[in-house]
Amino acid sequence: MTATDEPRPQGDPAPELLEGRLWVDGCFDFFHHGHAGAVVQARQLGDELYVGVHSDEAILENKGPTVMTLRERLLATDACRWVTKSIPYAPYVTQLDWISHYGCKYVVHGDDITSDGSGEDCYRFVKAADRFKVVKRTPSISTTDLVGRMLLCTKGHFIKSLEKMLAGEEGPGTETERKVTGEAMKERIRLYATDETAKNPGADVWFWSQEEGPEKKGIFKELFKGKGPKPGQRVVYVDGGFDLFSSGHIEFLRSVTKAEEDLARKDGWYSQQAIEERRGKGADYGPVYVVAGVHNDEVINTWKGVNYPIMNIFERGLCVLQCRYINAVVFGAPFTPTAAYLTTLPWGTPDAVYHGPTSFMTHTEDVYTAPKQLGIYREIGHHEFEDVNAGTIVQRIMKSRDQYEARQKAKGMKADIEAAHKRRELLEEEQRRKEAGQQ
Repeated sequence: MTATDEPRPQGDPAPELLEGRLWVDGCFDFFHHGHAGAVVQARQLGDELYVGVHSDEAILENKGPTVMTLRERLLATDACRWVTKSIPYAPYVTQLDWISHYGCKYVVHGDDITSDGSGEDCYRFVKAADRFKVVKRTPSISTTDLVGRMLLCTKGHFIKSLEKMLAGEEGPGTETERKVTGEAMKERIRLYATDETAKNPGADVWFWSQEEGPEKKGIFKELFKGKGPKPGQRVVYVDGGFDLFSSGHIEFLRSVTKAEEDLARKDGWYSQQAIEERRGKGADYGPVYVVAGVHNDEVINTWKGVNYPIMNIFERGLCVLQCRYINAVVFGAPFTPTAAYLTTLPWGTPDAVYHGPTSFMTHTEDVYTAPKQLGIYREIGHHEFEDVNAGTIVQRIMKSRDQYEARQKAKGMKADIEAAHKRRELLEEEQRRKEAGQQ
């Protein structure tokens, strides 16, 4: 299949173009916070947001190889809390008949230029029809940037303390520049913590940090107040690095939600009477409130080595916040969720702590001893994307390195990629020796 062979919309066209139904399209390759930034801004402009996702073949023809498959990329867009509906096989050059078929009057895109394989504007037809709206591009992030970090094995993106960086106390530049940067980052977190309308508070956002001293107590600090748990909801906890926020992470979080929904169904949560009671108090809602703990860059690098995480804690936190299966985020969560940590969470001791089938991070101790002793540990079984994580994504890049290097060079990268590849091999070998010594 080529870019011109994509399936056309089936059935009768929409009877009218709806002002509040907007269209966004793209590759959405390992869906990152830059993609989410365009999506949330687009959602703020209307009541519904349809997202067109290009095929692997169309992207290869116009741009280069994809890292994630179409199925994985659709899983990511479906999981974004501001997306109403995902549409596969959207044409690389946006066509008026496509968006009209779905009742979308306007197309929304960032203020950067997107061209097809011939160098022509992908939005020339909708622009000519005056059906194009522009939002700001998210700065300092792109799929190209992330691939570059993998190929060049850099660590310059790491953040020592996100809390201090948001306060303007850490980071490059002058004191004034640091404060401006910190405020912009804080505002982006607030935006990504909005609800499905992208206009109201949604997710709760907290920091956790460990005090110095013999007792090493942890401190929780609230950054943004969200909706909080609702009556009857079970509070469950998950944690991880969530690096590159892949299909493996998304399917795990979706499975956690499904497991809790199945449990609630047995308890009558979905009975007509229970639904009507919740609606009588305002609106219906789901049975689970999911809290996600996100580890610091230093913690992840200590365990995984090389130049992991590929995304820093700010970027990874934004990826988690945009996910519809998450209700709260704790930045800086400890690698080992101790009893002291779990019992002092702002929402109280969770009803369950979930973990999935992870093989990428090796360690010699059971970090989930405390939740097991508390009787709240639960496991999500095997699933289709369980082997997809930051490590396997890097392997995909390195396996087709020549193609990705050509793509990077076409984007203007001038670094010595061969030397960087050798450096990665040495670092990975060093990490393997370290892990072998721990066992």
